[in-house]
Amino acid sequence: MNQQPTLKKDLNLLAATALVVGMVIGSGIFMKPGKVIAAAGDSSMALVAWGLGGIITIAAGLTVAELGAQIPKTGGLYAYLDEVYGKMWGYLFGWVQTLIYGPATTGALGLYFASLLLPFFSLPEAWKLPVAIATVAFLGGVNALGTKYGGFIQSVSTAAKLVPIVIIAVFGLLKGNGQILSMPSGVAETAGMGAAILATLWAYDGWINVSFVAGEMKNPAKELPRSIIVGLGIVIVAYLSVNMALLHLLPASEIALLGNRAAGTAAGLLFGEMGGRLINIGILISIFGALNGYILTGARVPYAMAQNGLLPGSKVLGRVHSKSGAPANALILGVILAAALMTLGDPDRLTDMAMFIIWVFYILAFMAVFILRKRYPNAERPYSVPGYPVVPAIAILGSVYIAFSMLTNNPGDALYALCITLAGVPVYMILKRNK
Repeated sequence: MNQQPTLKKDLNLLAATALVVGMVIGSGIFMKPGKVIAAAGDSSMALVAWGLGGIITIAAGLTVAELGAQIPKTGGLYAYLDEVYGKMWGYLFGWVQTLIYGPATTGALGLYFASLLLPFFSLPEAWKLPVAIATVAFLGGVNALGTKYGGFIQSVSTAAKLVPIVIIAVFGLLKGNGQILSMPSGVAETAGMGAAILATLWAYDGWINVSFVAGEMKNPAKELPRSIIVGLGIVIVAYLSVNMALLHLLPASEIALLGNRAAGTAAGLLFGEMGGRLINIGILISIFGALNGYILTGARVPYAMAQNGLLPGSKVLGRVHSKSGAPANALILGVILAAALMTLGDPDRLTDMAMFIIWVFYILAFMAVFILRKRYPNAERPYSVPGYPVVPAIAILGSVYIAFSMLTNNPGDALYALCITLAGVPVYMILKRNK
């Protein structure tokens, strides 16, 4: 009898840590400093928000890692929720990823990319939406041609994304002379710390994918928590350094006013027009790569659900292209939904919606650790979250605070996301009955 091949345990601590850093760092550090300062009210509280966002993310990563070790199934959070709460909750998570999280993150990145590309070529603001949609459609088409093409873009952009971060952080801290702490944002009405932390979570997004590779680590019980702590620790230091460098170069009120153009403006002050343009190219490549990554991975969720007959139009969405072998129809759906959300015009609204609804499901995942420990008290655990029950409690309390802040400060978008989520319940019932 032939044994099925198993995953090779080739990942060491260095490789796993690099994976964490590579998956987390994307567009957020360039796009969100102004939003965080405006929401927090001053530069000191903005830096606190970046730190707290990192701490909540570390607690979340360490907590979900226990689920990954105890429920070694393909599908990540989808599989965990299915196992602990039942099939409908797993379905709703996939529904949210398909209709809100994936399209909103893709749409936001497309708008961020266009907002930086237009001034680079002196194009009018009216071109923002068409350029954003065209960029998303182009990358959707590239990935429809085959994974190898999307993978090539991802490899090139991953190396390029670290360049502007290091340059801005190092030279900004060395050459700047502005006051960093206690500088007012210049915004009359601030949204508060909850909104500020929610904005930072976009920059920390991607951490959950780390738990998916636990089965390929040589010693997951030790290396998984270490890679999360060290990797996210590096990211937190990088993010705080960039923010302090920006504050060293520009007043907090100007950073809030510039928004997603703050990093490029700071680069221009450091290196002149030509140097600033080169740094802007690096930022554009970083965002382009992040956008490609979300398109590449996001299409796999509706494709997998359609394969199981769990979406309307599953027969179409569950097909792969005969020549490229890519889930082309699922990619087209993602592009259409992203384009629809991009018509809202504000990428920060899209990221807030995406982070709000995904963290609502993360709360369920954090609570699942307590449920499984009570349900199977004597079960063998390859990895246990350190500092239990304090670390999972930090993840739960932090995410509940963020969700509550979104509901109170921006109830319209929060309720919109919740309504789309709840719409998945009758759809699930109908599909289940038909099957």
